Amino acid sequence: MREPWVVGVSGASGTPYAAAVVGGLLDAGEPVDLIVSRAARLTVLDETGRSFRDAHWAEDLAAWLDRDLTDADVRHWPAGDLAAGPSSGSYRVRGMAVVPASTAACAGIAIGLSKDLLQRAAEVNLKERRPVVVVPRETPVTRSHLEHLIALHDAGAVVLPASPGFYGAGAAASAQQLVDFVAGKVLDALGVPHTLFRRWSGQLGAARS
Repeated sequence: MREPWVVGVSGASGTPYAAAVVGGLLDAGEPVDLIVSRAARLTVLDETGRSFRDAHWAEDLAAWLDRDLTDADVRHWPAGDLAAGPSSGSYRVRGMAVVPASTAACAGIAIGLSKDLLQRAAEVNLKERRPVVVVPRETPVTRSHLEHLIALHDAGAVVLPASPGFYGAGAAASAQQLVDFVAGKVLDALGVPHTLFRRWSGQLGAARS
């Protein structure tokens, strides 16, 4: 039986994190169900120059990820489709990552708003006690932002801010290495193996996890 990971992409800045997480899951041979919010489409276009359209999602995703998806197990669900598979707890998935997670998405998930499929799918995975990783990318934060993140933590989600470590790649770290660090942390939280960053070996000068 197919049991994918759901990846929800909200409208916060940081769509390269989403691309790295999806790529990492596919590299691990994991199936992916993708939900891209309406606001996220604008962010993808702004940050990458790529469009993401429901009618052409496969070719748009391949261009966004810059990889051949011919043999990839990826399914796309429109964010406005509240009757989609991930909207129900009886639809079998392994868990979900919301990356990046806007403050609006965090608030909607925390209070059970179910404004769109992304929020509904995250709420479903929380109630079914499946792994949920939320990657907020906002600074500074207000008290209400913090309260929503605490509510998500208390509901069982892993709150994993998009805070890359610089030690793994040294002073000459590229932007992609910093993106991969955060994506690797997301995959760690989901229990998916990867080689996106070097791990701490216990020796002086080596990268730490």
